[in-house]
Amino acid sequence: MAQTLNGKTAAITGAASGIGLECARHLVGAGVRTFLIDRDAAALDRAVAELGPAALPLVVDLLDAESVAGMMPAILDRASGLDIFHANAGAYVGGAVAGGDPAVWDRVLNLNINAAFRSVHAVLGHMVQRGSGDIIMTSSVAGVVPVIWEPIYTASKFAVQAFVHTVRRQVMGQGIRVGAVLPGPVVTPLIDDWPREKLEQALAEGSLMQPAEVAEAVIFMLTRDPNVTIRDLVIVPRNLDL
Repeated sequence: MAQTLNGKTAAITGAASGIGLECARHLVGAGVRTFLIDRDAAALDRAVAELGPAALPLVVDLLDAESVAGMMPAILDRASGLDIFHANAGAYVGGAVAGGDPAVWDRVLNLNINAAFRSVHAVLGHMVQRGSGDIIMTSSVAGVVPVIWEPIYTASKFAVQAFVHTVRRQVMGQGIRVGAVLPGPVVTPLIDDWPREKLEQALAEGSLMQPAEVAEAVIFMLTRDPNVTIRDLVIVPRNLDL
């Protein structure tokens, strides 16, 4: 039986654009007071102006440990508690390893793994203390299917999957659900680095999704009966050949 989200409080990282913004839009529409977390203050201001008073901006640099440490206290300054945390922020890099730039890899791995894990840690103690909460991480189909074109990105999402599975088992007896949404390619700024021919081919073949389709999947996960955890929800375009 589905449960209502009305009256809950959520926070989403990487919420100024793409999947994060669309998830925020859906949560606000479901009656959820939603903190939009991003390092881009101007983009956050535009987003909350669009979404209305239930959307609250919070500037956090996920690559700065001190900034992340201040995230939960800043939320509690404006809310009595946090019910939902969506660790969504991430970066992408594709291409052949032989011609790759390890400096770029470092940033992608740091954001997709270290910063994502640190952000979950920042809110987990609060949820454990309350004895309830939902944590969702934006993973990728690349977290379960090794994608030949994107070995570094794939490796980062395999790490996310391992984190989700182990943390879920650590806290499942404390009223906290932990799960991952694993989309295939989505039309967001994250794929701006795709080669033009690859992007054009994907669009022509119908092998890309829109952010709203991911947001709908996240809402589905959050509205399940409290005794049900959607541990992994893989959603891919019908014509994606994986």
